[in-house]
Amino acid sequence: MTASVAADPGVGVVFEARGITKVYEMGEVKVHALRGVDLDLFEGELVVLLGPSGSGKSTLLNILGGLDTPTDGHVVYRGRDLHAAGEAELTVYRRRYVGFVFQFYNLIPSLTAKENVALVTEIVSNPMRPEEALEIVNLGPRLDHFPAQLSGGEQQRVAIARAIAKRPEVLLCDEPTGALDISTGVVVLEALERVNRELGTCTAVITHNAAIALMSDRVIRLSDGHIAGIESNPEKRSPRELQW
Repeated sequence: MTASVAADPGVGVVFEARGITKVYEMGEVKVHALRGVDLDLFEGELVVLLGPSGSGKSTLLNILGGLDTPTDGHVVYRGRDLHAAGEAELTVYRRRYVGFVFQFYNLIPSLTAKENVALVTEIVSNPMRPEEALEIVNLGPRLDHFPAQLSGGEQQRVAIARAIAKRPEVLLCDEPTGALDISTGVVVLEALERVNRELGTCTAVITHNAAIALMSDRVIRLSDGHIAGIESNPEKRSPRELQW
């Protein structure tokens, strides 16, 4: 099944993935993480990749982000075949075009929120000011605080600010609320929704939490390395309306 239904037929394609297979060899055992996945992602959309643990979500996200390579198949990013790219090209791709948000925040404890965000702005051209990125996630008053002085949700929002400060074209989020309670998770989802809405960043969120799918433009369901189904949300819900 190809996940290629866009909400607006005039919207451009960001990713075209065809026949993506990933096999991990563990001694004599072969683990098939992805089995011939076809997927398109479009400009400006917020997509949720939904599935249980072991369904292939994280593997797919890592391949789209250039952190891993498929065993077979191709991923084309705006006309560029990532499968044919060397490591140096993939490094440039990740640095210029992709922002990552993970379940664990990976902040440097000895740096303030502003300084953690500034680490990214120093290695790209035309970045946001750290203060601007933190303001987008409603952390302007906390920019001089260290991670230990911030709640889990605030630390995750610093991680989001760090990811968007380089103005990425794609934001890839792996279980961004997985370590948070519902009230804190909603605030983090609001930050992601605002980034998608105001900056137009193509945003993909992987989760096992079905409630989060209700805030997306499209839901792509994965099971056992396959795309099991694709649904569009005609009426997206705001994060504040979600319950889990």
